[in-house]
Amino acid sequence: MNILNKNASSEWWKTGAIYQVYPKSFCDTTGKGTGDIQGLIKKLDYIKGLGIDMVWLQPVYVSPQNDNGYDVADYYSIDPAFGTMEDMDELIHEMKKRDMHLMIDIVVNHSSTEHQWFKEARSSRDNPYRDYYIWKDPAPNGGPPNNWQSKFGGPAWQYDEGTKQYYLTLFDKTQADLNWENERVRQEVIDILTFWAEKGVSGFRMDVINLISKDQRFPDDDGSVAPGDGRKFYTDGPRVHEYIKELNEKVFRPYNIVTVGEMSSTTLEQCIRYSNPEENEFSMTFNFHHLKVDYPNGQKWELKPYDFEELKSVLSHWQIGMQQGGGWNALFWNNHDQPRALTRFTNDGEYRNESAKMLATTLHGMQGTPYIYQGEEIGMPDPVWNDMSEFRDIESLNMYQILMDRGKTPEEASHIVKVRSRDNSRIPMLWDDSDQAGFTSGTPWIKIDERYKEINAKQQVEDPNSIYHHYRKLIQLRKEVKVITDGTFTRLDNTHPEVFAYARMNEEETLVVISNFSDKTVQFELPETFVEKHLMEKDATLLLSNTAGDKKLTSSVELSPYASHMWLISNAGDSTNK
Repeated sequence: MNILNKNASSEWWKTGAIYQVYPKSFCDTTGKGTGDIQGLIKKLDYIKGLGIDMVWLQPVYVSPQNDNGYDVADYYSIDPAFGTMEDMDELIHEMKKRDMHLMIDIVVNHSSTEHQWFKEARSSRDNPYRDYYIWKDPAPNGGPPNNWQSKFGGPAWQYDEGTKQYYLTLFDKTQADLNWENERVRQEVIDILTFWAEKGVSGFRMDVINLISKDQRFPDDDGSVAPGDGRKFYTDGPRVHEYIKELNEKVFRPYNIVTVGEMSSTTLEQCIRYSNPEENEFSMTFNFHHLKVDYPNGQKWELKPYDFEELKSVLSHWQIGMQQGGGWNALFWNNHDQPRALTRFTNDGEYRNESAKMLATTLHGMQGTPYIYQGEEIGMPDPVWNDMSEFRDIESLNMYQILMDRGKTPEEASHIVKVRSRDNSRIPMLWDDSDQAGFTSGTPWIKIDERYKEINAKQQVEDPNSIYHHYRKLIQLRKEVKVITDGTFTRLDNTHPEVFAYARMNEEETLVVISNFSDKTVQFELPETFVEKHLMEKDATLLLSNTAGDKKLTSSVELSPYASHMWLISNAGDSTNK
């Protein structure tokens, strides 16, 4: 049956909010120590209570789990670790009852080497599935065909002894890149998307989708463009827009699917193309430039304090550029691949409550669709890591060894991994103060944060002044205050060393957001021209604040540590106009 989505013709996602669920760590209903689909069903009312419109569920397909489900062995089946297809059908049904939408991950740059396609492909050079993947003869010296490097460390090629050729693996060695030059592969992807759209799925998050088109020369990287690992030959590649337009024509548009493309090492110009409605590609895009402001010379596995000015500049650049180009941003601080922003950019101890609300207000006042990663809404920080044996992430474990091979001591290498590891965001959701934080009745697959007695969802929901309820208000404001959706973006802080301030403006109203990113009280002066044009003889209504007391918007604003305020000014002088 062809199931079209409710409210399909409207761009409801422009005023909506999306909640990201990492199912393995969300809620376990069986006691096996890993989360499952029934656990998500059990917590739907909690998510709905936030005001969420769509849930992004990360991969629950059959998988050997070498990369936490992003190594898919069967796109049409649910991994028994997460449940059954009947559970998935029930989830879709229960979400529709609550007027919520489901977004699922589509991982089609690569498949698992356990996928039947790859098993056939490696059986012989003349197998019909051979051309589903990218195979090359060894270099003259017998080594890999070129010097491209895997995103997870080491060469991007694996040698197959049986057929005497290398196959491309841009990520884990068990994730073989699919050959999108093959029309049959593209049709397989269309069939997969159609299957899930027919099921009633409303959204697709397209994993590293801008890497699907490779330079067919497969040349060596001469290192002239950092980091020199080959990415310039497959990032936003020669046919990528052609391929995505085909998916849009065959599936996204007919089924009114909301799509977000995960963009690896991309550019603003490319993201405008990917997300401008006139291009008929994606609804919106993820980019990660704002999460590289603590990478020395772009190196993830080195440490430095984050560059606050660069953070503000990057966020502002993308706000203004995407708006001018007609693109649409996916807004986020956190996801399953990043350490928690609360620990990374603020004070997650003494000022945890203020810091979490400040980050939320700063992001949710911007243009785009906000994504909330599980636990973000209750102020979950990075956990305290005691030992390398506590880590599970394949990238982290690989890099620990690579860092030592590069001359780091075990202490230095483990410190870097503790700060950078994706496992920081993958520890179980903290539901309450019972054993194992209410996540499981068994032994969790990865450690629980020891602070669950003080930091948990039950406590947050019961406290009307909590971080959770702050997020609720922000999500509701996006639906009520039009300027958050359509207002132009103007930065106001003029490189202030502690403050990020901006305005959003349309003809009717002006939104002002001022945030203190430091642990000291600071004074902030609004630009004189802004005050004269937008504040003189007008009343500003305080929409939201993370500190006590009435906060008037004047030309000079005092901000306590991690304070963040959001005001609305009616351009007609009517401060109640929304």
